[in-house]
Amino acid sequence: MITNLFRDFPAAAQNGNAETFEALLTQPNLHIERIVSTGQASPPDFWYCQTQGEWVLVLQGSAGLQLEGETQERHLQVGDFVEIPAGCRHRVNWTDSKGPTVWLAVHYGAIPVSTI
Repeated sequence: MITNLFRDFPAAAQNGNAETFEALLTQPNLHIERIVSTGQASPPDFWYCQTQGEWVLVLQGSAGLQLEGETQERHLQVGDFVEIPAGCRHRVNWTDSKGPTVWLAVHYGAIPVSTI
């Protein structure tokens, strides 16, 4: 079990081979996770579109986040956060390649998939 968000990264995250997602707390209509990225980005032309709202906070590192319909990507640095409403298409254009980008992601609520 994770007891410190800045330690004990999985091996795949430590060597930069993969982005990792680790559940910290899961309850009905609530999921909190630590995401560790090292140079990863969304595949070209890929957009996430989730049935839950998501609030993300960059704890370490930096990243470029783009929401569909916005002409400028959001350059997120330590302490920056953003709320991504359910059904909002978004993508990660880049994450820091010099070290881990540590995110705290809070997924909440749910809407029927048919309404997205």
